[in-house]
Amino acid sequence: MDNAQTIKKTFTKNYIPVYKPAKLIRPANLPDVSSSWKGLELIIEDILDGFDLERTSCIEFGVGSGFSTAAFSNYFEQVTGIYIFVNKSFPDKEQEYFDETKSTLAAYKNIKLFRSDYREWIKTDQSRYNFAHIDGLKHYDETYECGLWTARHSDCTVFHNTESLTEVRQAAIDIALETGQSLFSYPLLNGLGILVDKAGIAERNSLK
Repeated sequence: MDNAQTIKKTFTKNYIPVYKPAKLIRPANLPDVSSSWKGLELIIEDILDGFDLERTSCIEFGVGSGFSTAAFSNYFEQVTGIYIFVNKSFPDKEQEYFDETKSTLAAYKNIKLFRSDYREWIKTDQSRYNFAHIDGLKHYDETYECGLWTARHSDCTVFHNTESLTEVRQAAIDIALETGQSLFSYPLLNGLGILVDKAGIAERNSLK
């Protein structure tokens, strides 16, 4: 059975292997803000150690309140946060919400925060990241487009809401099929899809 057949068999009926963390560790420096991401910060270190990920750079699309961004800053030398949210209900409040997040993250000196549509960002960013996080994208097309870019520009991409949003889940599965990368699901807290470029990591490690 070749790799393509193995992948297709693995994802029959949208099945994703369950990710079971060996340890739960709370990052030391977290902001006191509300976030649907709370609880997921406990498995970051387990993911990094389990897949032998380097800790130089991280990019996040969908900063929100800044909780997950701050959590990642505990582990990476540099975190690039892309604030992509558009509040259709209160468009006049968008700048206010961004300023609140900017203020929350001001104490984290290794975070660079930008306000940008992901489509504009990925047109020009040619960087390679150790880790990427996608949150706040709810539909298939946008999740697939952004996620395929991160899969090709990072060693690991995590997608929030793979259990609560079927379109996000399907996009993560299809990106795994397209790239040949390994996909796992942490089913708690609306789900975290974990896409890992195992072959790329092994190749880069062999060159050290």
